[in-house]
Amino acid sequence: MGAFLESKGKEFRIGEIPAILWGDSSDKVYIYVHGYQGCKEEAELFAELACKEGWQVLSFDLPGHGCREPIKLGLLPWDVVPEVEQVYDYIEGKYSRVALYGSSVGAFFSMLAYRDKPIERALFVSPILDMELMIRNMMKSSGVSEERLEKEQMIETNFGFMLIWRYLQYVVERPIDRWDVPTSILYPGKDNFTDITVVNRFVQRFGADLTVYKKGEHWFHTPEQLAVLRDWAEEKLK
Repeated sequence: MGAFLESKGKEFRIGEIPAILWGDSSDKVYIYVHGYQGCKEEAELFAELACKEGWQVLSFDLPGHGCREPIKLGLLPWDVVPEVEQVYDYIEGKYSRVALYGSSVGAFFSMLAYRDKPIERALFVSPILDMELMIRNMMKSSGVSEERLEKEQMIETNFGFMLIWRYLQYVVERPIDRWDVPTSILYPGKDNFTDITVVNRFVQRFGADLTVYKKGEHWFHTPEQLAVLRDWAEEKLK
């Protein structure tokens, strides 16, 4: 990793958002939205493939990630979604075709931000598809009731995640009940954040295309996992 970034990646800012535009000038672009603990540079693998097919790729650092100032509470949707929208506003009118790549919680934020945008297609890797259910499962595992969370507002779990009452209310009020973008999903069989039943429900409801990699983990990082990710992305780009 790194050589393609040096030769094909142009770093700049969209307002205060650090971003990279990958590839030669084109009329079509993928917006790349990373997940928790990700960064704009992680788009290099996908960008190398997409640029060969004539696409540019625009990746950017979400709040508190990459080269941005760390934030204590992580990715909060009321901070993240407006920035994901801001990125679309930046490219609107510059390209005739816009597609989306979303990783993990980046897929969830993208669906909130782009449900009314003319996205040509979406590629989701290990996507978070039902945030309310995920939060409620964490509450159950930690023995935290809805009443207690409302009273205390924020409770740290024993597995490192912060339960936030405002976050739960946010997602309850904004369910993913419409997603008209043709979508392909790469789901790892050992995903510990999203159960396969949630993925199947999404696939059936929105007509998504699903590939299950049984040995995969939520974070694709081993050479074997990255090879599977690469092959899948290459296939979907063609």
